[in-house]
Amino acid sequence: MKHILTAAGLAFASVGAAQAADDVKLQLKWVTQAQFAGYYVALDKGFYEAEDLNVTILPGGPDIAPTQVIAGGGADVTVEWMPAALAAREKGLPLVNIAQPYKSSGMQLTCWNDTGIASPADLANRTLGVWFFGNEFPFMSWMSKLGISTEAKGDNGVEVLKQGFNVDPLLQRQADCISTMTYNEYWQVIDSGVSEDELITFKYEDQGVATLEDGLYVLEENLDDPAFVAKMERFVRASMQGWKYAEEHPDEAAEIILENDASGAQTEVHQQRMMREVAKLTAGSNGALDPADYERTVQTLLEGGSSPVITKAPEGAWTHVITDAALK
Repeated sequence: MKHILTAAGLAFASVGAAQAADDVKLQLKWVTQAQFAGYYVALDKGFYEAEDLNVTILPGGPDIAPTQVIAGGGADVTVEWMPAALAAREKGLPLVNIAQPYKSSGMQLTCWNDTGIASPADLANRTLGVWFFGNEFPFMSWMSKLGISTEAKGDNGVEVLKQGFNVDPLLQRQADCISTMTYNEYWQVIDSGVSEDELITFKYEDQGVATLEDGLYVLEENLDDPAFVAKMERFVRASMQGWKYAEEHPDEAAEIILENDASGAQTEVHQQRMMREVAKLTAGSNGALDPADYERTVQTLLEGGSSPVITKAPEGAWTHVITDAALK
């Protein structure tokens, strides 16, 4: 007996196929911006759809801790900085890095030039703005390496100002230096009317204390599920396709970000500039974690003096299983 598929049947079959797509929830580290362009581009250009994935991108924000979201089952995979991920792992949340789209760190300390700060040794006896909620770890390791206490201002110490998510402490002279990213806050300072020659910056990459940023993390237990592993392979493959497209088409990527910015807070000029700066950090990565970069991050975190970020070298904190399959 022949089975005849009517137009209605075809329509039903197509709906069924759409429903069969695997759902993936991605939790971002911060708000919708070019920092995460690869994922939004992959969604917009149909790269996820081509892998039979239904991806939901969850923006972050000042009141959202990605590690808590994934711990509570609110996401399948999250974008996180490795210091925060390894610190969480040591405390009992078994996060595993499955891919590393960012090859280089964008973190830096931006200071007023007229304060007389010319080198890291000049940071002692200053007030420095530092982000917390896991973002302070690279800074603390750097100060420990310099032999500078973070307890109080003095000849061998600094006053740490808990910095909000803006550049006001620098502009209002509440701090001599603040934390900035090469692709975001630094340009906020410039856009406020400050000229680049009024500032001096110290990139963590140049100071030998750079730690890996914006990796993709999942819960270790999920890697025991072959279906989840297969889903992540497709997710990483499509995401890296999105990242490389964004690198090559920065203005189009910025436009896609603006279309997805529900807050309406982003501007075209800022996002285009951010995308070009972000592309410098993702350049050179195919998505697979470089073990040497991982070891450097671990060593930086272990060298935190009396209060290191982690107390022992982690085991099982990363895997190539996903990228080996996704990128072959």
